[in-house]
Amino acid sequence: MSMHINAKPGEIAPNVLLPGDPLRAKYIAEKFLEDAVCINEIRGMYGYTGTYKGQKVTVMGTGMGIPSIMIYTTELCREYGCKKLVRIGTGGAVRESLNVGDIVLSSAVSTTSSLNMYHLPGTFAPVADFDLLHKAYHLAKDKGLDVTVGNTLSNDYLYVDNKAEYSRQWEKYGILLSEQEGAGLYTVAAKEGVKALMIVSVVINLYRPEEQMSDEQKERGLNDMIELGLETLIED
Repeated sequence: MSMHINAKPGEIAPNVLLPGDPLRAKYIAEKFLEDAVCINEIRGMYGYTGTYKGQKVTVMGTGMGIPSIMIYTTELCREYGCKKLVRIGTGGAVRESLNVGDIVLSSAVSTTSSLNMYHLPGTFAPVADFDLLHKAYHLAKDKGLDVTVGNTLSNDYLYVDNKAEYSRQWEKYGILLSEQEGAGLYTVAAKEGVKALMIVSVVINLYRPEEQMSDEQKERGLNDMIELGLETLIED
C-alpha cells in the first residue's frame, strides 16, 4: 500500500503526467481533462484522473527536488502499475542561445546529486526513453514549437553564487538548462522498467536574469508544454 498516495486500486491511469506544482496539476485537470476526479490529497499533493482525447490519463504533482519526485514515481510504479511517466516543468537555461519560452526535451540528465552513489558500484547515467523522446520531438515539430533536445542538469542547489560563471562551466559540456527533478525521474524509471520523459519550459536564462516571461508568455508557453506532454502520453 502506498504511503503517500491514497488513490484506490484502478483510480490511477497507466499513463501519468507529472508537474512539480500540485496546483498546476489541478489547473491541468480543470482545463485539459474531461470528467476529472481528484484521487489524491495527501500532503496537498493533488492528483487527478480523467480523460484526454478519449484516453484515461492521471496528472499528479511531485513536489520539488529529487527525493520528492522519487517517492511519488516509485509508488506510482510499484503500487499502481504505471507504465509511462512524463514530467513537465520549468528551468533556467545555461545555454546562452536559449530564450525564455523555449521548450527543451531532456534526452539525458547530469546532476550535482549523489542519489545513485548509495547503491551502485559506479556512476549511472539517467536517460530518457527513446520512443517517448522521438514521439515528443516530432509532435512538437508538427505543432511548430521551438524545441531543443539534449542533456540537462538536475541541480540540488538553487541559489548558487555567480550564476553566469556557473552556467558557463556546464555549457562547455553541452548542458542546456538546470532544473531539480529529472535525474530522480529517469533513475526510478530505469529501475522500475517503465518509460519516462522530461519536458521543460525555459522561464529564465541564467546569463540574462533580467529577462522575465510575461503572463501571456507563461500561459501560452506552459499550455504548449502541457499539451505536448499529454499528447506524448496517449496512444496514437
